[in-house]
Amino acid sequence: MGKPLFYEILEKPATSCAIGICSAIWFYIQKSNIGYSHVGLSYEAAMVEGHYWRIITSAFSHISVLHLVFNISALWSLGVVEQLGHIGLGVEYYLHYTLVLVVLSGMLVVGMYHILIQKFKLEYFRRVTAVGYSCVVFGWMTILSVKQPSSKLNLFGFLSLPISFAPFESLIFTSIIVPQASFIGHLSGIIVGYAVGWGLIHGMTNYWAVTMLGWTVFVFVFSLKKSGTYDLNFLEIEPVTDPSLPSVRFFAAGNSRSLQMSTSTDAGADLV
Repeated sequence: MGKPLFYEILEKPATSCAIGICSAIWFYIQKSNIGYSHVGLSYEAAMVEGHYWRIITSAFSHISVLHLVFNISALWSLGVVEQLGHIGLGVEYYLHYTLVLVVLSGMLVVGMYHILIQKFKLEYFRRVTAVGYSCVVFGWMTILSVKQPSSKLNLFGFLSLPISFAPFESLIFTSIIVPQASFIGHLSGIIVGYAVGWGLIHGMTNYWAVTMLGWTVFVFVFSLKKSGTYDLNFLEIEPVTDPSLPSVRFFAAGNSRSLQMSTSTDAGADLV
């Protein structure tokens, strides 16, 4: 007889939080009638319109309930990573490299689109929109296949796959049962997963994780504000220049420079 669900949640806190976030966002999307175009990642949106925030929103958003159920099922099984602290994995490792997988796999998706469009002239990929947590799921499948090749991946409670082949078996499986699934998105997760598993990407500490998270939040908010997609007036920065104070101007005069003070109320600080 297995452990009660409550105890399993306590043993997989990060996994449980990720599942809860994805499920809550799916519920909100369904209630608000939000579509792919509002939250998904596409070449046009990211590279042309500068919607870099979509790298994050696309990862945690699901439109299809079948896609959500597949990701939740696989993610729950992969939560065993949090229980493998004795081999160098564990909760901290899981959190650090989940952030890496979310950011780098999203960037790799856009990079692949760029190559396919610019190098191979496949204009179709300008319109492809990726959405879902699959990049992270496939990344963890791959990392676990390198770190713990004897493990099993359980899907839907009845399908068990050897973790060594799970990334590519799941790639084929999802392409069959979910035809709209992003092959490039899943492949990006696998590539980043191998880079982490083989040690090409390594050395994440709490300091670097917090630094990366800080920059991710900054770019997310800045691009969201710049895109004008959502009203973020509370982020407006008021000018700090006091018009009542004199400004300083430098004027070139031959080979020398002269300094002039101005008390005009509409004068700014200019360097010439």
